[in-house]
Amino acid sequence: MIKISVSSKDAFDFNAREKLNADVWEGNVLKDEVREKLLEIAEEFVKFINVELEMDDIKDIIFTGSLANYNYTKFSDIDLHILFDFDKFDENEELTKRYLMSKKYIWNTTHVITIKGYEVELYPQDTSEEHHSTGVYSIMNNEWVKKPLLPKDVWSRVNTEDIKKKYGEISTSIERLEENPNIDEIDELKRKIKRMRQGGLEKGGEYSIENLTFKVLRRTGYLNRLFKLRREEYDKQFSLKEALQKLINEKATDYVWGVKNIGRIANKFGGWVPIRTRVKRTRVKKRMR
Repeated sequence: MIKISVSSKDAFDFNAREKLNADVWEGNVLKDEVREKLLEIAEEFVKFINVELEMDDIKDIIFTGSLANYNYTKFSDIDLHILFDFDKFDENEELTKRYLMSKKYIWNTTHVITIKGYEVELYPQDTSEEHHSTGVYSIMNNEWVKKPLLPKDVWSRVNTEDIKKKYGEISTSIERLEENPNIDEIDELKRKIKRMRQGGLEKGGEYSIENLTFKVLRRTGYLNRLFKLRREEYDKQFSLKEALQKLINEKATDYVWGVKNIGRIANKFGGWVPIRTRVKRTRVKKRMR
């Protein structure tokens, strides 16, 4: 049985709207106040990533995702992409990408900026990167790069039952990992979900079963649960358990050498101690003769 944190009706709401979101759009044109604010946010993000990048280097700033489409819901956010050439900064494109993705993560997790109640999520995008979306709006030029498809053209192809099946398989896997955590299995599931979504976008676009399954996992909180579990297990690997630390403080000598003694301590408490561990102990004063 599928367990979700929001109602099934909301989680699997893929009903298309007849018009674009009126909070953001004036007909088919982005509202002036929204556009100006998004430009300000983009400029602040460019400053934040702290590279030799000026606004003149930006190829475009685009608004994409479900709010630039007819499939928006109360879960939607504003996807704001900053387009520029990554190779402008370093010949090692992969290193540049990792750095920028790290800055993106820090920004999006430390800032909660909303417009008309919808959270703004920043993304630095290389100009050579493919972007799979039927709705792409240029903030800089104030015009559509790619107009969204009308509801009747796409939503008749959405199979909710297939989405529920795939969602059920992945959500069950996450629940099992919560019961028996294993960091390698967590990482593999994260890779599987990423490959699933990317493959779906490449094959069927944003209306593919795979991408819509990803959206349901995000709406119901399962993705956050998986990321949280991963952080917790990672931290555990580098933490000494309280019982282990207590034993070391009370029983160990000034220096514990070798694998033999350490192995006994670690095995007893299920923890890990380095080969050489220095522990302070209370010195006993010698009697004066």
